[in-house]
Amino acid sequence: MKLKRSYYKEYAIIAILLLALVVLNLILGSVIIPVKDIVSTLLGHHTSDFVSDILFSLRIPKLITALMAGAALSICGLQMQTLFKNPLADPYILGISSGAGLGVAFFVMGVSAFGISMPSSLFFSLGIATSAWIGAFAITLLILLVSYRLKDNISLLIFGIMLGSAVSALISLFQYFSSTSALKVFVLWTMGSFTGLNPGQIWVMFFLILTGFALSVYNIKDLNTLLMGEAYAKSLGVNLEKTRRRILVATTLLAGSVTAFCGPIGFIGIAAPHIARLFFRNADHKVLIPATALLGAVIMVFADTAAQLSTPIIPINTVSALIGVPVILAIILKNRFV
Repeated sequence: MKLKRSYYKEYAIIAILLLALVVLNLILGSVIIPVKDIVSTLLGHHTSDFVSDILFSLRIPKLITALMAGAALSICGLQMQTLFKNPLADPYILGISSGAGLGVAFFVMGVSAFGISMPSSLFFSLGIATSAWIGAFAITLLILLVSYRLKDNISLLIFGIMLGSAVSALISLFQYFSSTSALKVFVLWTMGSFTGLNPGQIWVMFFLILTGFALSVYNIKDLNTLLMGEAYAKSLGVNLEKTRRRILVATTLLAGSVTAFCGPIGFIGIAAPHIARLFFRNADHKVLIPATALLGAVIMVFADTAAQLSTPIIPINTVSALIGVPVILAIILKNRFV
């Protein structure tokens, strides 16, 4: 699939919009920071310890996390929609979010039930991230093993949905028998947050997402072939089973990393790919993967900026739902699913 024209204008518009939102994200909040103070602080000129603490301890780490999360979930959603030929497929359609949730529920409620004390809040947050990643990886490993037996994507999709439902039932059981404090921690995790990550966690998240992005780029040719149908892909010599597994590994690295460090963030992974297709009017994944990543980052930074205008800060999942639901409804109406 060859590119018929360049898309510099479209990319430039998105880049300018993203830059504007990045600046607004650093300015706005419970404390308004003037642009000149932001520039002076970033250039290393002494302005105020208070401003410096807000920027380097809170807003910049949160901004970097939001950028990575938006890009990762959007690329993940794009690949899921292509693989399953389902416009409503999202990064968590195969139960990755449920697996991460089960890991977190087991950790949080287990710590509470056995009276285990954490040395610090840092150890506790690391425990949550690690348990979420283990849960997401376990579900993906199970799906990969099952994929050797299931030869078509529809059966795999049904299996993933049923598995996610079963895991959600286990989570509900954990919640029912948990203490009030443990339940509160778990519910707050499900709301999603970009705060609280230290530089080490951000670097780990970055390298995991970078690996998932590299694998997604490697999948571009096969993703384009899948657009023509599985029969056509087979006629071109594409190994559908291997392609499917590579896509599953890529999406696990992307969605699993975001879920582990930020919680399950919904709707962005569905909305961004459709906005990219509408804006670029192209189905080629050479165009769509970078476009979707940029638009996902734009949407996520916008959602984070809107969330931090409130005191206390609104959960990111609330804002992402307000953005994503209208897009999903438009997709349903356009495709006449109702």
